[in-house]
Amino acid sequence: MISAGTVVLDGEVCRPGWIETSGAQIVACGAGAPPDRSRGPADRDFPDCVVVPGFIDMHVHGGGGASYLQAGEIAKAAAFHLAHGTTTTLASLVTASPAELLAGVRALADATRRGVVAGIHLEGPWLSAARCGAHDPTQMRDPDPAEIDAVLAAGGGTIRMVTLAPERAGSDDAIRRFLEADVVVAVGHTDATYEQTNRALALGATVGTHLFNAMPALHHREPGPALALLQDPRVTVELIADGVHVHPAVMRAVLGAAGPDRVAVITDAIAAAGCDDGPFRLGSVAIDVESGVARVRGTSTIAGSTATMDRLFRTVAADVGLAAAVRATATTPARALGLQRLGSLREGCDANLVVLNGTLEVTAVMVRGDWCHI
Repeated sequence: MISAGTVVLDGEVCRPGWIETSGAQIVACGAGAPPDRSRGPADRDFPDCVVVPGFIDMHVHGGGGASYLQAGEIAKAAAFHLAHGTTTTLASLVTASPAELLAGVRALADATRRGVVAGIHLEGPWLSAARCGAHDPTQMRDPDPAEIDAVLAAGGGTIRMVTLAPERAGSDDAIRRFLEADVVVAVGHTDATYEQTNRALALGATVGTHLFNAMPALHHREPGPALALLQDPRVTVELIADGVHVHPAVMRAVLGAAGPDRVAVITDAIAAAGCDDGPFRLGSVAIDVESGVARVRGTSTIAGSTATMDRLFRTVAADVGLAAAVRATATTPARALGLQRLGSLREGCDANLVVLNGTLEVTAVMVRGDWCHI
């Protein structure tokens, strides 16, 4: 039994509230005092804390000095983000050569089967060289059916999402193939027109990768992908709410226009998250971090972030409140990825939760009913 001064239960802020777990699941929960307070030393009471669902980061490349691109560093990166409340990680791979891509998929597929991460996000290589961001433009290519089949085979059902640029030749067929394999399709790193983006959405793409970043700016005569993604009620838009990738006013505008039920806050963190400033790499691309901002070496191009989900949760909660912050950091990404037993604190869900103190800093984390050492 867990009780706390504040618990966000199935989207409702309860002061106080309680949760009962058995094994990996939540078996009961409610507002007010627990119905039975005589359960002995296993009970945990957090009278001055806030309990929320474990954060779900659907777009992250690494952290704590470790990268999901390196097989030997996957567990370290996941442990770093777990300490910041991320109980479910979709590990992201960047654009790479065919051989490197397959090796990365196989390593992360193994980590997924071991429960270290929740699946794989392929951010590339089927992206626009004109909107490459921190990806290697020399390795970007049109989606090839044989390569897609090879990647899906290597993933063995662990690939949950792929980001592609719908204007590339062969993208229509690629979208159909990924959807057949139960992979969520996202539009991103794209120079697509408004019309091309809408075609991808009509084919079944349902996510906008880091809205506004690595895509044309919204223009009143050429609205481009940003407006198409914002307008479609079927689309979940990712937002890097670190104050660097989008202005805080833009973040508030997107949350106001689309609502937290359509906005998934992501870190897009690289290995530099949690580290001092200095040189890093994102795949084959050299990165420099200065004052906590990562950029491609020698350019002004932002290269992922150094954020953690707890930091972004505090930012969103300060602007739109606890309930909306929970939706944007847990409930919405869970729904976007089809993770039906995650993203909410309610009976029948996995017992993944985060305990935050009065300043919304992480003090304890539970994953599938077990308290983690953080």
